[in-house]
Amino acid sequence: MGYDRAITVFSPDGKLYQVEYAAENIKKGWTTIAIKSPKGGVIVAERRKIAPLIDINSIEKIYLIDTHIGSSFAGLAADGRVLIDYARRIAMNYRFIYDEPVDVEYIVRNICDIKQLYTQHAGVRPFGVSLIFLGVDSKGVQLFKTEINGYYFAYLAIAMGSGEQPAMEFLEKNYKKDMSVEELIELALKALRASAEAPLTAENVELGYITTEERVFRKLSHDKLAELLAKTGVNK
Repeated sequence: MGYDRAITVFSPDGKLYQVEYAAENIKKGWTTIAIKSPKGGVIVAERRKIAPLIDINSIEKIYLIDTHIGSSFAGLAADGRVLIDYARRIAMNYRFIYDEPVDVEYIVRNICDIKQLYTQHAGVRPFGVSLIFLGVDSKGVQLFKTEINGYYFAYLAIAMGSGEQPAMEFLEKNYKKDMSVEELIELALKALRASAEAPLTAENVELGYITTEERVFRKLSHDKLAELLAKTGVNK
């Protein structure tokens, strides 16, 4: 009946079909997993070689928003890149004005304000991407996921992308609230392996973590990641 031709038109059952279509991009995206505990948090993301001659090391899936916040996404990469840059500007402006690090939820709320705005105006389309934000602020370890429609939720552990279902099933069975950062990293890698079709390597995985002691989001180097994959056995 044409209810999917404009973002501003509700269907008779109260749906915005363009928003639901955008959500399908996330289900086709590369698998991304994030977990937190009172001691810190970790983000692990899958990378795929989309062309035989592409340099896979040039593909980035985990981004630094501020020194204490990391982020990743699933869905349309171009939309994710734009929103990541927007989040960085918010964090930079906050530091400039208030001379202190921004709260994670403040970043998330501003990103979701933009995402919601793009569900109510004609001539635009919704952002076809969901983002994960992980960081340590004045409230402790924070983990959020933004939705297509501009809403957001806080999570203890979350997976999104093409391997979301098997990864979430693995996390639900094995997650414990008092895990150390090392245990979180191992759990995240095993969850990603449970959803992957092939063994994990330092080329097709990216990993970032943060601890409550340092409050600095770091990404593992290629060599350290290779050692960790061999240690956990997910490279088999």
